[in-house]
Amino acid sequence: MKPVFILIVFIFCSLFCFSQEPQHGLVQWLSFKEAKEKGKQQPKPLLIDVYTDWCGWCKHMIKTTYSDPNLASYINTYFYPVQFNAETQDTIEYNGEKYVNRSKEKKSPHDLAMKLLGQNLSYPSTIFVSGDYKFSLLTQGFLETKKIEPLLVFMVENAFKSSVFDDFNKHFTHTFYDTVFVKKQAKIHTLNEALALQKKKPKKILISIYTDFCNTCKVMNKTTFTDTALANYLNKNYYLVEFNAQQDKSEIEFKGIKYTNNGAHNFPFHELALELTRRNFVLPSMVFLDEELNTLDVVNFYQTPEWTSKIAHYFGSNEYKKMKWEDFVKKP
Repeated sequence: MKPVFILIVFIFCSLFCFSQEPQHGLVQWLSFKEAKEKGKQQPKPLLIDVYTDWCGWCKHMIKTTYSDPNLASYINTYFYPVQFNAETQDTIEYNGEKYVNRSKEKKSPHDLAMKLLGQNLSYPSTIFVSGDYKFSLLTQGFLETKKIEPLLVFMVENAFKSSVFDDFNKHFTHTFYDTVFVKKQAKIHTLNEALALQKKKPKKILISIYTDFCNTCKVMNKTTFTDTALANYLNKNYYLVEFNAQQDKSEIEFKGIKYTNNGAHNFPFHELALELTRRNFVLPSMVFLDEELNTLDVVNFYQTPEWTSKIAHYFGSNEYKKMKWEDFVKKP
């Protein structure tokens, strides 16, 4: 299985991608100033390629990774990519601060390179920075396609807001590259099935809202809800629903109101997905309902099996009635 963006994003690649000089690959590199100006209009994460003129692996990464048409298209669409010569003599403004190269000697590092890389001036280095500059992730060394893909998804789909990269990368690999990864699957229902079962035997309902194009959704469905301990707990205490907000065309009656997926109000997903997420539609989302179908919580973005298990136990054991979440997570 390949990530969705590798399969479909080729259509976004403009003719400009293929006309760039070979030393730049197919990525539409920007200056820091250009990225800053574009970011004022539409925030996107930055991808900073830190290189030097003498670095052979930097050139190889341009000729291979950054010359992959699908990967370059994804980067051009969802990032502001910046190519930064770590030994330039230019004055550069980054995140409100100006940086210079204090030495005129050849191969002397720029102050910004030392700011971004610290004491380990290793090339190539790739830095991923959130659109608000509050989060950054540094990787060093050559990155082939399979190594950079999870980093791109981690940033674009905001997984960095709810997990650390090493955990996400492990589960991303299991999802898209590990063909022998098999774990116990929690029993899955459609939302209509869960609502019908609820009338006969009331239990809490956990709704995992996803779409086919959401890569972090795929990771959660493949690895989070197949965690053996979590699956056993969910089967006992919840009705688990995997709700495809894009493809599900069924009419669903929820709390006396009927919801459909007909593109009304320019919302290209099921209307109930918007209602369940308290009109703050984010992918992926988990919605926890109590036995009376009242919303206990909406949890946005990618969640690891371990964290999902804590949340499920908090509501499933009714501890939420006795203590605050902050106190619950401190319990051994």
